[in-house]
Amino acid sequence: MQQESTLLARRPPPSPDVLSGDDDPKARKSASSSFFPAAASAAARSASGGFVVVLVLVLLVLLLLFSVVFSRPRSVVCVSPFESLPRISLSGADLDGLASDFGSLGVPSCRSKHEKTVEWTSKDLLKGLEEFVPIYETRPIKNNMYGMGFDHSFGLWFMTRWLKPNLMIESGAFKGHSTWVLRQSMPDTPIISLSPRHPEKYLKKGPAYVDGNCTYLAGKDFVDFGSVQWEQLLQKHGISDLSQVVVFFDDHQNELKRLKQALKAGFQHLIFEDNYDTGTGDHYSLRQICDQFYIRGGGHSCFKDSDEARIRMKRTKFWEKAVDIDELCGKGEAWWGVRGHMRDNFNHSNKAISYAEHFQNSRFVESVLDVYWELPPVAGPSLTHQTRYDPARAPDPIVEDGRFGLFQRLGLTRLETSVFNGYTQMVYLQVSANTA
Repeated sequence: MQQESTLLARRPPPSPDVLSGDDDPKARKSASSSFFPAAASAAARSASGGFVVVLVLVLLVLLLLFSVVFSRPRSVVCVSPFESLPRISLSGADLDGLASDFGSLGVPSCRSKHEKTVEWTSKDLLKGLEEFVPIYETRPIKNNMYGMGFDHSFGLWFMTRWLKPNLMIESGAFKGHSTWVLRQSMPDTPIISLSPRHPEKYLKKGPAYVDGNCTYLAGKDFVDFGSVQWEQLLQKHGISDLSQVVVFFDDHQNELKRLKQALKAGFQHLIFEDNYDTGTGDHYSLRQICDQFYIRGGGHSCFKDSDEARIRMKRTKFWEKAVDIDELCGKGEAWWGVRGHMRDNFNHSNKAISYAEHFQNSRFVESVLDVYWELPPVAGPSLTHQTRYDPARAPDPIVEDGRFGLFQRLGLTRLETSVFNGYTQMVYLQVSANTA
């Protein structure tokens, strides 16, 4: 109902010609009612005879034809309350108030053991945005296609700066943009970067970033995160307290697998960049794992005549990453993961799992989870003009739709709109071993 009221509120007001006197039904009624007595009076004052009777009849017929032709109702356009706005209307004026649309299809969130949450607040995020925008404008890789956009760059910078680790580890570096972001957050903190291809290789083709205070396990020295001898490597960096380490994953691997590997190594602070929504992405994500019937905002029906099915079908016409029921549900009405599959390794591995397995995966995550926090979108789509992620599956943005003044004061209007198209629910986890 919330979405229905929001979309109904977006309907344009009647056009000026509809409100003019010529087409006003009340005006037509008034004109018609005053015309009849006048015609009758004129006929009474005329000479009697058959000619007068015929003349009156002719006038009445003409009046009837005039009324039929000029009082026909305008064609009515039926608008579904779930109808999406056309892409071309993506402007602040058209989408004011769209903030109420956020989360309307549910935002599943993993349940932590003790219901702890993060220390930072929305005010801290706003203050961080104001500080980060001018930093982001100095980035060496201006066009980071296939890499992080502004939202996640801000999230990574903000969280690592808040946590103040003694060591930062990243799995997946690409051209080095995330390494650069980590360096901006903690200028003197060492970094360990794992990536199949060394970022320096990209320097031959264009902008890239290679950090001077970073240990690269990349290229010919590459070792997968799960195969690193972490105890030995951390000793070389003088790290004994693993609570002072932040691990950042942007490697498109099964996040359940990465979570178990991080727990085995003893890491507690984890950030996953691509936390794909159910039915999307190239790997099994925490968001997918926690999409369960018993969680508020979780669980789905594959019934094609359901409200969700109708809403999803409409939204796919507007949001590029929205999925309809046919895309969401696979064989046997399997909706979990991606059509009932657990994807891994850039979707090079695609294993079908049962709902029972999917359910047990969520129970395991809950058993080790102390904090789960998804980064909100930086701002609403009327401000950023993003068209990729569906707000109906995202938490409320930091800067809500309609707050253009704040958006401008933060410096966000200086950025290209394309940098806001990379949001995929980045998530921060604080974990500890299962003590049950």
